[in-house]
Amino acid sequence: MKKITFCIPSKSNLRYLKTCIPSIRKNAYRNDHDIIVFVDSDEDGTVKWLKEVKEQYNLQYYVNPELGERLYGIGKAYDYCIEKSNTEVFMIFHADMMLGKEADLKAFNHLKEKTVVCATRVEPPLHPNNGEKILKDFGMYPEEFKEKEFEEYVTSNLEDTKTTEGIFAPWMMYKDEFLAMGGHDPVMHSCREDSDVFNRMLLDGFNFVQPWNSLVYHLTGRGAGSFDGDKERHEKWKRDMNNSTKEFIRKWGSNVNHTSLMKPIVNPKYDIGIEIKNANEEVVEALELWCSSMNVDIDTTAFIQKEQQNTKTNLTKKLEEGDLKNDIKVSLDARKFNQTDYVYIQQLPLIIQDSGEEGEFELGNLHITINKIEDRVKELVHINPKAGIEVG
Repeated sequence: MKKITFCIPSKSNLRYLKTCIPSIRKNAYRNDHDIIVFVDSDEDGTVKWLKEVKEQYNLQYYVNPELGERLYGIGKAYDYCIEKSNTEVFMIFHADMMLGKEADLKAFNHLKEKTVVCATRVEPPLHPNNGEKILKDFGMYPEEFKEKEFEEYVTSNLEDTKTTEGIFAPWMMYKDEFLAMGGHDPVMHSCREDSDVFNRMLLDGFNFVQPWNSLVYHLTGRGAGSFDGDKERHEKWKRDMNNSTKEFIRKWGSNVNHTSLMKPIVNPKYDIGIEIKNANEEVVEALELWCSSMNVDIDTTAFIQKEQQNTKTNLTKKLEEGDLKNDIKVSLDARKFNQTDYVYIQQLPLIIQDSGEEGEFELGNLHITINKIEDRVKELVHINPKAGIEVG
């Protein structure tokens, strides 16, 4: 196989890197793959350790130039590693993963143009399995990793020929194809960067392959803080996930969606404006995510001051007064608005897609006017890193 680059962001992940990096050097088919680590935060001596073992593990590491002051963000950290790589192929890898024997080779055997290949995750039985991974307990934390038992399990599955069509880290692809898309979207600063880029890959014509003889052991997001056991770290992760999920909805007009085997499902994206009479801040906050622009009959200054810090969208511009000129207009009275109406708002792209025609109609307490049906979802595929998003 060709030499590849493992790209690993780290946010104070020393305890995980100490198990992750040796697993790559021990179990990869080639022992000369490049390993690049981006240190986004260091509250545990990560840089000191990387400096000590740099030669031993033949790795490169880069440090956030604003270390301790501001996070790069996971997507931007991945892209930094990818841009620094000198190989045609890279593999996105998490700090809380351990590579199984020859997982690099087994994945690479399926790699070709316009294809993204992901390894299959083996995880401790903490979360439901819809068929996209293997639940088997080889330890809950890196210090408890049952390395020998995992090696035996991987070896027994090396001849498995099963493949499925899904995508999740760790994933492998050609560098030039990834850069042609513009990399990760920096708007998904701390979370949801993977769901966003997978949507864009699907729309750009990529195929997804998941071979079940390419195995990694995954400690279920502990490196990110989602299940870390550290209350403060976990609370920070929950805030980041909430904000990134809202940014995802603002961008795509829908929430994250995929098949049980983790193949993305992308809804159409229409230009929708929402007009609210007898508005209140609660309804404004709930519906702002789901539209391109909004017209309300209350002062939104307090809402904008509260929410602007959490989004790159210019909320002042989005909520400016004036007649809505969107392709699709939704009018409602907040005093009559109910949970069923909210579900209709969330499903509106599919409802419009099914309707297939211009005109006006009532849906629950919503009055919907379709002036034009133009799916703009493919406009979201490519990222221009220099363009940025206007912030109020």
